[in-house]
Amino acid sequence: MSAAVIALAFFCGLALSRLGLPPLVGFLVAGFALHGAGIPTPDSLHTIADLGVTLLLFTIGLKLKIKNLIKPEVWGATTLHLIGSVAFFTVGIACLALLGLVQGQISSWLVVAFALAFSSTVFAVKVLEDKGDTSSLYGRLAIGILVMQDIFAVLFLTFAQGKMPAFWAPALLALPLLRPVLYKLLDWCSNSELQSLAGLFLAMVAGVSLFEAAGLKPDLGALVMGMMVAGHSRADALSKTLFNLKELLLVGFFLSIGLNGLPDLPMLLLAIALVLLLPLKTGLYFWVLSLFGLRVRTGVLASLSLATYSEFGLIVAALGAKAGLLSGQWLTVIAIALSISFALASPLNTWAENVYRRLTPNLKRYEKRHLHPDDAPIDIGGAKVLIFGMGRLGTGAYDQLKAEFGEAVLGIDHAADKVGEHQEAGRQVLVGDATDSDFWSKIRHDEFLELVLLAMPNHHGNLFAAEELKERGYKGKVAAVAKFPDEVEELKAMGIEVFNIFEEAGAGFARHVLNIARLGPQRPYHQGL
Repeated sequence: MSAAVIALAFFCGLALSRLGLPPLVGFLVAGFALHGAGIPTPDSLHTIADLGVTLLLFTIGLKLKIKNLIKPEVWGATTLHLIGSVAFFTVGIACLALLGLVQGQISSWLVVAFALAFSSTVFAVKVLEDKGDTSSLYGRLAIGILVMQDIFAVLFLTFAQGKMPAFWAPALLALPLLRPVLYKLLDWCSNSELQSLAGLFLAMVAGVSLFEAAGLKPDLGALVMGMMVAGHSRADALSKTLFNLKELLLVGFFLSIGLNGLPDLPMLLLAIALVLLLPLKTGLYFWVLSLFGLRVRTGVLASLSLATYSEFGLIVAALGAKAGLLSGQWLTVIAIALSISFALASPLNTWAENVYRRLTPNLKRYEKRHLHPDDAPIDIGGAKVLIFGMGRLGTGAYDQLKAEFGEAVLGIDHAADKVGEHQEAGRQVLVGDATDSDFWSKIRHDEFLELVLLAMPNHHGNLFAAEELKERGYKGKVAAVAKFPDEVEELKAMGIEVFNIFEEAGAGFARHVLNIARLGPQRPYHQGL
C-alpha cells in the first residue's frame, strides 16, 4: 500500500478509537476519503484484503467444533432466519419501490434480499475477539450461525454461477482421514516462525487452493482446514501466532469496502433506508433464538453481534450485476449500508450489557419456561466453599477442605473431560468457565457460601472472577493464587487473600530440607553413584 493510504488509515483508525469506536470504522472512513480524493486503489490492496479474510476464517476454524454446528439452535436458527429475512427484505424493497427509491423486477429484489439476509463474519468475529467472548455460549452461537450462512453462500454461488463443483469434490468429505498427517505436521513446527508458515500453508494452500480447484468457495477451505486441526494441542498457539498478521491484513479489507465508491443522493437515501430495516433483521435473530429455549441475555448479545449487513452481500451484488439481474449501483448501495451498519453496531456491541439490561423487561416474556440445557441457571445449592480451577492446586485444596466442610465443597472447571474424572473420583465438580460472563449471569448462590478459592492457572481469569464476585455483591472471603509480585499487588488491592505459588513453594521446599537435616547425617549423594 502507498504511504498516503497507510497514513490516512492510521490516523482515521486512531481518531475513531479515541472516540470509543473500533478502529475498523476509521478504516472504512479512510476508504471513502481516499475514493473521494481520487487516490487510486493500490493494486495490492485487494490481495491483502483477501488474505486477511482468509486468515480470519482459518482462525475461526481453529476454535470451532463440528458438534457445535449440528446443534438445532445453530442450523435451525440459521435456516429459519434466512427464510424469514429473505421474505422480509423482499417485502421491504417492494415498499421502497412504491416510494420510487428502487427500480427493477422481483427477481432482482430477491437477489438483493438474499444478500442482505447475511451478517458480517469479519465484524462479528472481530467484536467477539475484542471482548474475549468467542468461547461464550452466545459467541459460539453467533459464529456457528455465520458458518452455516457461509455454507448457504457456497450453495448460492455454485448455482448462481452456473458452475457445478468438480466431479471429485465429494472426495473432500474424506479430509478428516488426513487429520493425523496434519497433526504430525504441526508437531514438527516447534517455533513461531514455522508455526506462522504452517498456518499460511494450511489456510492458503491446503485450504483455499484445494477448494478453489474443486469449484467450491475458496474461503470455506480455509475455515475447514482450521477446523481440521482445531483439536491439536498447538491450535491455540497457532491462533495467537497469526493474530497480529491477521489484524494487519484486515485493515486492507475494511479500506477496500470504502474504496468501492461514493454514492449520489438517491443511492445514499436507499442505503439509509436499508439501514433503517436492520433492527427488524436483528429482532428476527432474537426471536428465532428464543424459540430454542435460550435466555434473553444470550439472544440479545448474539443478535447484537450479528446486527450488520455482510461483506458477502457485495459478492452477491457483483455476481447479480454481472449476470444482468440487477444494476451495478446496488454494489455501492450495499457497500454504504454495510459501512453504516458497522458504524452503528460497533457502539451497540461495546455497550451490549447496558442494552441487554434496558431491554430485559420488554423481552423477558419471550424466554421459555424450560431453558436450553446449555443456558440453564447453575445452582450451587448449599455449598459453603467454591473452588474455581480444579487443576492440581485446586484439587489439593478441595481434598483438604473437604475434611473440614464435608460435602459443602464444590469445584468448578471449564474442561468437561476433567470434570468427568473428578466426578468419577467422588468429588462434586460442575462444568463452568469463570472467565465467561455468561457463567456469572447464570450462577445462583445463597447465604451459605462462605469462601471462594480462585485457583485458575491464568491470572487474568482469577482477576476477572474476583471482579464478577464483587460486582454481584458477594460479601464472603475470597482467596486466589498468584505467581508474580505485580499479580499479588493487583489482587490484594481488591481485598483478596493471595497465595504466591513461587514464594510458598520455595518456603515449603526449605521446610522439607530442614526436616531432612533434623533426621541426622545422610550418606553423601556421590556415594550412591
